[in-house]
Amino acid sequence: MTDATTWKVGRLAEASGLTVRTLHHWDTIGLLSPSRRTPGGHREYTEDDTARLYQVLALRGLGLDLETIAVCLDSGVDPLRLVRDHLAEVEESLTALEALRGRLRRLEESLSAGTAPGTPDLLAALEAIGRTGPSADQALRRHLDADQLQVLAARGTALGPAAHYLLRVEWPELYRRAERLRTAGVPAADRRVRRLVARMDELGALFSGGDAGVSAGVREAWRTEVGAEATGPGSDPGRGPEPGAAADGGLNAWAALADYLDAARGVRAIGTRPTGDDS
Repeated sequence: MTDATTWKVGRLAEASGLTVRTLHHWDTIGLLSPSRRTPGGHREYTEDDTARLYQVLALRGLGLDLETIAVCLDSGVDPLRLVRDHLAEVEESLTALEALRGRLRRLEESLSAGTAPGTPDLLAALEAIGRTGPSADQALRRHLDADQLQVLAARGTALGPAAHYLLRVEWPELYRRAERLRTAGVPAADRRVRRLVARMDELGALFSGGDAGVSAGVREAWRTEVGAEATGPGSDPGRGPEPGAAADGGLNAWAALADYLDAARGVRAIGTRPTGDDS
């Protein structure tokens, strides 16, 4: 790499609209550290560094805090995927709302003309209303009471924009990694599996506030309902906290993965010495 492809901190700050102090701070916390130093110890940023800076700024523009951005980038998550996943959710919601609007307009026309809407029209409107709500939310309502749902909502609000990343990016990635280990024949007691489970439970605690009843209800919802839907026809394995990309496919694969993770939790609970390495 030639000198022409490196940036001094002042030039990079000016080009990005940041301050030199901000870049120094990001270097200190490990968010964006220059790959090179001059013989005099001055920072030099390479093209790879500037690419990471772009990703940091893009994620910050989505409202994520610096700590969450660091986790996102260091775990190898593609920010473009984050944006595409979010966009897909928005478009799905818009499609459902458009269908609901069409049904409601037809009901309005019938009522305005003094005609009672027929049963098919009412059923169609009810179906459209159901499609405007995420299936995961509906599943949670069947497994949690009103107070527990309020806990989840409050915790999600407190997490702010980071909640989207945690639920839609990090959590699914943890499940995909666990599924790869399971299908590779790695024992549930392996340290790598236990680490994934530990992080899953950390995320669960963030949303449940440490309430064991809420955590248990959420896990049961994923196990019995959302996981099943994720493995059904037309499912998108790259979205949502459910492991829809189970390698051997179908509900049986999801159930097997859920049992595998529960077994790893059991090992953690009794403090069994793990097998495997730290890689």
